[in-house]
Amino acid sequence: MAPSAPPPHRTSGALLVVQPLRKRHCAECRSGPLALLVVEEGEPRCLDCADLGHLVFLPRGDTALTRRAREDSGLCAVVVRFDRRRGRYERQGLLVEEAALVRAEERCLADAEARRRRRARDARRREAEDVRFTDAFAREIGRLFPCCPGDRAYAIAAHASVRGSGRVGRSAAGRALSEAAVTAAVRASVRHTETPYDELLMNGVPRYQARRRIASVVDARLQEWRAERAEGA
Repeated sequence: MAPSAPPPHRTSGALLVVQPLRKRHCAECRSGPLALLVVEEGEPRCLDCADLGHLVFLPRGDTALTRRAREDSGLCAVVVRFDRRRGRYERQGLLVEEAALVRAEERCLADAEARRRRRARDARRREAEDVRFTDAFAREIGRLFPCCPGDRAYAIAAHASVRGSGRVGRSAAGRALSEAAVTAAVRASVRHTETPYDELLMNGVPRYQARRRIASVVDARLQEWRAERAEGA
């Protein structure tokens, strides 16, 4: 399907430039085939003959760059191409003054650098917060389970408190260091590392049944780690 008629020279007040689907030559200077053309009085004109040859093409896709280049360019034109499937002209980008494009690129690069630095600052801040939270979680494990080895307590805390993991340490109760949440994290660690729980699941044993089978082992370990607290209570 070919376009039934060429697009107008202007649309919504903007100059219009066409990427032709077939070979066209300039009606004025006869140059061609033309990659871009302007339709004047029903005839194709090359960009030089249409006094647009000094402009450079900016493809669509980068909204900020397009907006800034358009605002900064004293002369610009919208580039379109006919889409046979949709039966209409589709915007492909802009023709803008090269100096305006350079300035727009510099501003966008400055913004990108500012965003990169902000992301780096935010990442450092989150990392420091995570370290402090993991330390606090490990200390709370030590308080509730005084016989739990220090390195094990920290490993449990680090695992439970990974940002975005959805684990108990990142729940509201976990962030509040509630006794239930901290105990749940310790219980989960013992369940997965000191019992055949994972193997039972892999063998098709239902989760609640698997938990019942290993509950006594988990309870014994937690009681062992609580021992000193119970003695001093």
